[in-house]
Amino acid sequence: MRCDFAALLWYNGFMRDEHGRFKKGYRSHPETEFHKGEHWREKKPFWERDWLYTEYIEKFRSAKEIAEQFEVTEGAILFWLRKHKIKAREMSEIRAKKHWGLCGEQNGMYGRNGKENPHWLGGITPDRQAFYESEEWKRVCSYIWERDKATCQKCGGKDIKMHIHHIVSFAVKELRSEPTNLILLCYKCHRWVHSKKNTQKKFING
Repeated sequence: MRCDFAALLWYNGFMRDEHGRFKKGYRSHPETEFHKGEHWREKKPFWERDWLYTEYIEKFRSAKEIAEQFEVTEGAILFWLRKHKIKAREMSEIRAKKHWGLCGEQNGMYGRNGKENPHWLGGITPDRQAFYESEEWKRVCSYIWERDKATCQKCGGKDIKMHIHHIVSFAVKELRSEPTNLILLCYKCHRWVHSKKNTQKKFING
């Protein structure tokens, strides 16, 4: 056994370089060695430039999507993109073309506020909550509903979900219950008032 082990050490030292690879010109056993074009791993489609170019460039699939298909890391796909000299997309291009989700009523989260929204953090602040539960606010609410005839002051809608909107921010305490600072809006119009679409800042002062 000692002789065999010593011979094996000598053989490996003679046949292999410092990294354990076979030196050029030397071979392992012909029946077990890999031949040209063979690989110890099963060949993957993304190793081929044409396939990867079609999927990534022409079909606009992401490296992550391709990686998930073959259960490899995203870094592996990026490696083959570089190897085949296929330029990876810039973030600006991804954002310009990527579909970020459904909009408006087609979005499953549309209209889900408060506890219905999974991002809800527990409700309004104690100060705001105390004000909205006060008798002062209840009286002014009744007045605004009567004054605006239960009608959205933007679209004219009735018999729909309504909000009382503060024209000057709620943060200005002295105007919180001032009727001239309050207006009745439907849910959709109230969202529009606070959105970027309201470029002229209609119903907003300060």
